[in-house]
Amino acid sequence: MFGIATLWTRISKIRERFTPIQLLVTTYFGLIVITFFLLCLPLFRYPGVKVSFLDTFFMAVSTISVTGLSTVSLHEVYNNYGIFLLEFLFQIGGFGVTMIATVGMVITGQRISLHHRQLIQVDMNQPRLSGTVRLVYSVFGLMMALQFVSGIIFSAYLYLTDSLYDLKSAIFEGFYIAISAVTNAGFDVTGKSLMPFRHDYIFLLLIILLILIGGIGFPVLTEFREWLFLKIRTHGKGKYRFSLFSKIAFLFAVIFFVVGAILIFLSEAGHSFVNMPWGEKIVTSLFYSATTRNAGLQLDSLTGFRTTTLLLFSILMFIGASPSSVGGGIRTTTIGILMLYMMAFIRGRKNVNIFGRRIGQDDIQKAVVVVNLSLMLCAAAILVLSFTEKASLISLVFEVASAFGTTGLSLGITSSLSLVGKCVIIMLMFVGRVGMLYMLMLFVSKREQDFNYKYPTEKVIIG
Repeated sequence: MFGIATLWTRISKIRERFTPIQLLVTTYFGLIVITFFLLCLPLFRYPGVKVSFLDTFFMAVSTISVTGLSTVSLHEVYNNYGIFLLEFLFQIGGFGVTMIATVGMVITGQRISLHHRQLIQVDMNQPRLSGTVRLVYSVFGLMMALQFVSGIIFSAYLYLTDSLYDLKSAIFEGFYIAISAVTNAGFDVTGKSLMPFRHDYIFLLLIILLILIGGIGFPVLTEFREWLFLKIRTHGKGKYRFSLFSKIAFLFAVIFFVVGAILIFLSEAGHSFVNMPWGEKIVTSLFYSATTRNAGLQLDSLTGFRTTTLLLFSILMFIGASPSSVGGGIRTTTIGILMLYMMAFIRGRKNVNIFGRRIGQDDIQKAVVVVNLSLMLCAAAILVLSFTEKASLISLVFEVASAFGTTGLSLGITSSLSLVGKCVIIMLMFVGRVGMLYMLMLFVSKREQDFNYKYPTEKVIIG
């Protein structure tokens, strides 16, 4: 007992030396290690199936980062117990380890310490410490209810409309699709993804809605719920003020979704969409505009698309979802702020203004740094893969964007990656889940601080 108490005391002292960001990144890595050991257990695999340690670790990273890339065929390796384990891990990876831990602490009546609240603030990318616990369990309840309701709807739909599904299979498949869509996991456990449902437009539109909800950002969902409840209580007369983050996140999520769908439609109208009815063209364009932003579900073999469309998919995957959501990438608000900054610069304005508010200079600097370093990281990864892999350049660009954006779509080269290639993709998936900004701040110690003096300014020729 004394040994355990002494060990816990030492761990607590070591933990105090870490910043919340360092502790958060370390926790995610520790969770990946635990997932790795779980996936190594024969209980979760079919008898006689063997998977290498590297492929298992690849799967562990992909699961916790809810990417969806895999070097093995899931339906040939993992049994029903394995699929249930993956669904549970999707929740942890999608919602975040601190959210799951906080909900458990609230349920068991444990006190939420200040240090834990700081971890929540970092993990959910919140500007303020107050209200973080309330945000956690409200978002968790909302997302779990959404998964449960959509799971029932999908299960009933499959059971009543498809003769291939008995009740047990319909429930299993329906809830898996619901969880995969909401958490934006995108793992294909059947080998067919959503291809059997490509002509069920209502089914696909509901999938699109779930993908968008999962990627819109937890604070946006919470504020929308508060706005809805206020309208109900006041019979539509109450006024609610949305935060600037929610307005920007919603605005650019809609812009990227609509513009992406239009560009996909135009690119494939004379190619893979040429023989489709108009309704199918529109729904397919909307679906791929949504799924490339993080879900990783697909209706067709991606090799049938134009190179132009695949590059467009890569851009959408690189952008990803909103901050504080289940998605990865550089995030919509990051690229949105950068676009607003460039527009303001072109117009000769010193301040970036939107919705009656001015965006802070530090947020603009973060956006510029994140975008540039993310581009450099992905470019370096493509350069390395072009040397180590025997695949076309577009396949490598697509794979890198998919890994960094934690999307999970692939042109079929994941299983044939070399040792170096798998390590590169593992690194990209981890960075994409944690976030480029946090990976940079991982190396900033608690003692480092900004100095209060400034050097003289001198002009430098640009352009």
